[in-house]
Amino acid sequence: MRPATLAELRDAVREGPPRLLIAGAGTAAEWGGAPSPADAVLDVTGLNDVLAYQPSDLTVTVQAGLPLTALQETLAAKGQRVALDAGRTAHGATIGGLLATGDAGPSRHAYGTLRDCVIGVTVVLGDGTVARSGGRVIKNVAGYDLAKLFHGSLGTLGVVAEVTLRLHPLAEASCTVAAHCTPERSLGPADRLVRDGLEPVALEWYDGRLLARFEGTSAGAARRARATGFEEADPSVWDEVARVSLGDPGDTVFRIGALPGLWPWVAERVGTAAGSAPVLSGGLGTGVHTVRLPDVTAAAFGRLREDIAGRGGSTVVLRRGIDVPAWGPPPASVAVMRAVKQRFDPSDRFGAGRFTPWF
Repeated sequence: MRPATLAELRDAVREGPPRLLIAGAGTAAEWGGAPSPADAVLDVTGLNDVLAYQPSDLTVTVQAGLPLTALQETLAAKGQRVALDAGRTAHGATIGGLLATGDAGPSRHAYGTLRDCVIGVTVVLGDGTVARSGGRVIKNVAGYDLAKLFHGSLGTLGVVAEVTLRLHPLAEASCTVAAHCTPERSLGPADRLVRDGLEPVALEWYDGRLLARFEGTSAGAARRARATGFEEADPSVWDEVARVSLGDPGDTVFRIGALPGLWPWVAERVGTAAGSAPVLSGGLGTGVHTVRLPDVTAAAFGRLREDIAGRGGSTVVLRRGIDVPAWGPPPASVAVMRAVKQRFDPSDRFGAGRFTPWF
């Protein structure tokens, strides 16, 4: 089923078979647990229009199947953008898909994830109910915040139909600098950049270097970049960072969430567990680290996950690769997650299996 309007989507859900699998561009089809067999696939890529754009208000409302790259092209004509640089964007990831996966890139250091840009959302629930939260102006806080519930839900609560986003101006200039260092020696320089108020948009350790990106006016971005004392770096390095999250065929890719101060320990544990040299991208300001391994056994991955999960509420989530559960030990909030699932989708119509073994 490939609806093109909200009404068609509502009818497809209301009149469709019991089990539905929501599909978009497919850039994160492997994420989460393997979905249980579905009776039909609900393809939302037909929902790909810009519904309302108010440049003066820095807001835009779009259908959820619109690729982010297409939206960015429209916004760029007015000198604006959605402040999100997830690696999957270049491969056609949709607005709804990015919201449903909770994905983001290095600029989360300054702008957060997509949930921080969403000010309104329209969804279709399992009984065909059309539910709305928020509005089309930035200060609107009316209603239940569905956007935060659906962020990272992997299509298990309902179908995202429309999204209203707050926008940011396009930067006049961008400067990238780098300093060679080990993970152990990266925290000091990273702390100094933040403490000195240099306001990097992204702060990432990758391939033996601490990377920092600055945006703003030409003079302002260059001044802050020089103040770091780092060397100028080719901005294409951020494309390499994005490829860590995508991986190559045969790679195992997983994401680690940990307290930022644990980064050197996390890097050391990953290196010990890897069967060959790991490729790491470490978010020093966010505690979100992505790892790409060309060779790791299920046993070694299991030991690594157990080890990391025992430190300060850290998590390891598999994105692709070896045949093990995507999710590790359940978080303390799993009972609340189950209750939300029961409330929004009591018949388990959407995304069954995505959170196995937690659900």
